[in-house]
Amino acid sequence: MEQPPILFTQQGAVAHLTLNRPARRNAIGGGMGEALDAALAALAQDRAVRVVVLSGAGGHFCAGLDLTEVAAGDTPEQRLVAQQTRNRQVGQRFEAISRLPQVVVASIEGAAHAGGLGFVCSADIAFASAEAKFCAPEVRRGLVPAQILPWLVRRMGRAQASRMVLEGRVLNAAEAAHIGLLHGLAADKPALDAMVAQCVALIAEGGPVALAETKALLAALGPVSPPGYAEAGAESFGRTAAGPEAMEGIAAFREKRKPSWAA
Repeated sequence: MEQPPILFTQQGAVAHLTLNRPARRNAIGGGMGEALDAALAALAQDRAVRVVVLSGAGGHFCAGLDLTEVAAGDTPEQRLVAQQTRNRQVGQRFEAISRLPQVVVASIEGAAHAGGLGFVCSADIAFASAEAKFCAPEVRRGLVPAQILPWLVRRMGRAQASRMVLEGRVLNAAEAAHIGLLHGLAADKPALDAMVAQCVALIAEGGPVALAETKALLAALGPVSPPGYAEAGAESFGRTAAGPEAMEGIAAFREKRKPSWAA
């Protein structure tokens, strides 16, 4: 029996959202995005839940977009429209996570790459185990980090975000914590679970209305990106995803080789 792309469980005031495509390192595709959107819409109306723990199944958090779907489309025009739409939805998804009335805690193991970083940074609090890896590899695939960039900048500042997205290298968990991507670092999975549990317990001591109002005040301090950025980002991602550079970059990734421009 095929497993759903999102697992949802609730224990009292705590909901657990688990990205569930472990064979693809929980890459966003195969209906995962749509299932997550539905879960977020339901949570936005649920006042019984006060904390949402976001994690990934199978030892990974989220490897970003499923590149097999990014490359799909018969013509450049079809790819352009499809990827602009997809990227626009990705940005809306990060915004929906951030605007939930509940406190969102990301629990990270393994890969947190590309769009997975958007989940990390749109969550209110993020913890990781020591073996977790973080990367914004888009430029190495001939793509752009369109929708994750404002969230990276908000979490760690423009200087650190700039280096991360321009170098495209993999950061270990200690480096990610050092530059402000994480709020806490655990030695292993049991220690990560204990860290998350302690955080959830502390949040539960806050009044549910006060927690939601505090999140609203944090949002009122200013938008994550300036007006028009999300649409400009979607257009930019669509152009690059539909172009020959992305075709070569994605092919090189699949074939485990360097793209032509780096050879």
